[in-house]
Amino acid sequence: MTVKPEWLRVKAPQWERVGTVKETLRDLGLNTVCEEASCPNIGECFNAGTATFLIMGPACTRACPYCDIDFEKKPKALDPTEPTRLAEAVRRMNLNHVVITSVNRDDLPDGGGSQFVACIEAVRAVCPQTTIEVLIPDLCGNWEALRLILQAKPEVLNHNTETIPRLYRQVRPQGKYERSLELLQQVRQISPQTYTKSGIMVGLGETDEEVRQVMQDLRQVGCDILTIGQYLQPSHKHLAVQIFVTPEQFDAWREWGEAIGFLQVVSSPLTRSSYHAEQVRHLMEEYPR
Repeated sequence: MTVKPEWLRVKAPQWERVGTVKETLRDLGLNTVCEEASCPNIGECFNAGTATFLIMGPACTRACPYCDIDFEKKPKALDPTEPTRLAEAVRRMNLNHVVITSVNRDDLPDGGGSQFVACIEAVRAVCPQTTIEVLIPDLCGNWEALRLILQAKPEVLNHNTETIPRLYRQVRPQGKYERSLELLQQVRQISPQTYTKSGIMVGLGETDEEVRQVMQDLRQVGCDILTIGQYLQPSHKHLAVQIFVTPEQFDAWREWGEAIGFLQVVSSPLTRSSYHAEQVRHLMEEYPR
């Protein structure tokens, strides 16, 4: 299935603004998941002056067949200057809300938790009014590393479940559905004031019932915010799209998710984990903790 439907077409961005963001990123030697993972919204987000920073990368220690991030290169040692450079980018871009994510670093004892902490602290020091969202890997179940990240007090802790349990072995072979749920539950127990978030992609052969079960599972572990988006095949080497889900189905999941208690459900074909993530600031005002 190669022909994309009309609803997956994106508008051409204003390249002058896009170029400014790219110049900042190149000047400071920073990676973004927008570029490394071939996000379809890169033009819109860069045009709006935002980006999702990818730390400890761009080489990943896992080989998920849906993801376009490089897993063939050997990960490098952590760069102690990265947090400072990231904070400077947040300052230059004048971000009200920043999303910091990472590749999987299973080669590190803490899964990279200490680098997340350093980045949070660096941004706090330079831009104290900026709210911080971290999109973290599962840390191989290292909950002490998770505790340290939470002690740095990011406003939002995001960890994606990505898909339904039945497809985990195919889609996320080095991940565990139960471990991802446990991570989110640990966040709720360790830091009740932190907003928790997760995301799933659809179009890989899941049923409506299976998607709704994942949504129920996420609510049972206290997940506050959910994103649902269409999976798009990055190249012929990646998993093939099984179906292009209609906008109406995304609307139905959003309505149902809100009905079962999510504070926010962002559900549309082009939705990604950090798409319009800055909207969480309004959510925090409406549901303060």
